Amino acid sequence: MNRDELKKRTKEFALRAIKLVDALPRKTSAEVLGKQLLRSATSVGANYRSAYRGRSEAEFVAKLGIVIEEADESEYWMELIGEASLMKKPRVDPLCREASELVAIFTASVRTARNKASSRKTPAQRTRPKAPSAS
Repeated sequence: MNRDELKKRTKEFALRAIKLVDALPRKTSAEVLGKQLLRSATSVGANYRSAYRGRSEAEFVAKLGIVIEEADESEYWMELIGEASLMKKPRVDPLCREASELVAIFTASVRTARNKASSRKTPAQRTRPKAPSAS
C-alpha cells in the first residue's frame, strides 16, 4: 500500500468514526466515549500526514509511533462502545477491525523504517559502546 492509498485510508477511517459517533445515543457515557473516539480516530490521519513532513527519519518513526497509539486507542474506545451496548457490535466491529489493521500496517512500517536506517549505518555505528561497569 503506497503513501497516497494510506492517506486515503486513514481519512476514510476518520470519516467512518465521525459517522459512528454521530449515530451514538444521546447519553452522557456515549458522549464521553464518542468524543474520545473522535479525537483519536481523526488524529490517525493527521499524524500520518505529519510524519511525511518530518525533518528526519527519526521524526518520521516517532510520528508513526503516535499514529499507532491513536489507532490502538480508537480500537479501545470502540470496544467500550460495543461492550457497553451503546451501539450494536455488528455496527462497531468493522471499524474496530480497521483500527486493528491500521495498527498492524503502521507497526510494520516502523519496523521497515528502522531496518532501513540500521542497514545504512556503518558497522562501527551499529555497535553500541558498553556501559561502564559499577565497581
